[in-house]
Amino acid sequence: MATALVITTAGINCDRELAAAFELAGASAERVHLNVLMSDPALIDRFDLIGLPGGFSYGDAVRAGRIAAQLMRHALYPAFVRAIGRGVPIIAPCNGFQIAAQMGLLPGPLDGTWPAAAPAPTVALAENEGARFVDRWTRVEFPPGGRCIWTRNIDLSPETGLLPIAHGEGRFVAESSGLMERLERNGQVAVRYAEGDNPNGSAGRLAGMCDASGLVLGLMPHPERYTRWTHHPWWTRLGPGVDDGVPLGLQMFRNAVAYADGEEDAVARGEHRKTREPGVAGPSPH
Repeated sequence: MATALVITTAGINCDRELAAAFELAGASAERVHLNVLMSDPALIDRFDLIGLPGGFSYGDAVRAGRIAAQLMRHALYPAFVRAIGRGVPIIAPCNGFQIAAQMGLLPGPLDGTWPAAAPAPTVALAENEGARFVDRWTRVEFPPGGRCIWTRNIDLSPETGLLPIAHGEGRFVAESSGLMERLERNGQVAVRYAEGDNPNGSAGRLAGMCDASGLVLGLMPHPERYTRWTHHPWWTRLGPGVDDGVPLGLQMFRNAVAYADGEEDAVARGEHRKTREPGVAGPSPH
């Protein structure tokens, strides 16, 4: 069974949801405090999957994700690079995306050759265009032909193609138009907000991106909050047969767990996700 590391620290509040998503997808999950990992970074080498959860790390003092990112840059960057080198899928929703961007994990090097020291950030999640915290479900799209292993062969419909968001600083910006073009050209735009439903004013409607390996996914929506049909905002009114499939968030986690289990070909074909989603009701969405 694949093992997932969920990193938690002061202010993180989505670690249990992220661990539950990994477990529902077939992995075992362990929540480990950042202080423990900084004292022994080699602990990361034990795990097959990694999650940087959402929340308000260190109270978002200075700026969202900044303190956690600086701690990880100095203490854990080499361990993350080793993990990527051995094929470990990494997911970073919401505050995790903010951390990954400031840590230099995203967008990562174009050729996949990581520098010895953490690179300077080239993208950021800035204050929402409306200058207000946004907490709702938003429609999303998955660009075809992308590199991201988390978003391959996702089944969507008008009823099911949405994810919950909850953030005040989620507006994606890149340091240059050239970088944005590179991300598009290189298949690193993993998730987009649907046309007409860009909740924070992100450039290119970018809701999530991956590195060049396709292993590291950062996104502002919370797929871990949509792993059971009872999480869906109007689950009692879904059309006939809709809940015979697998909820969008769970599809993403099953992709990653299958990849970690060595089922790369099955991920590419989407064959590992054809079983019905478990019917046991989960916790209510936050």
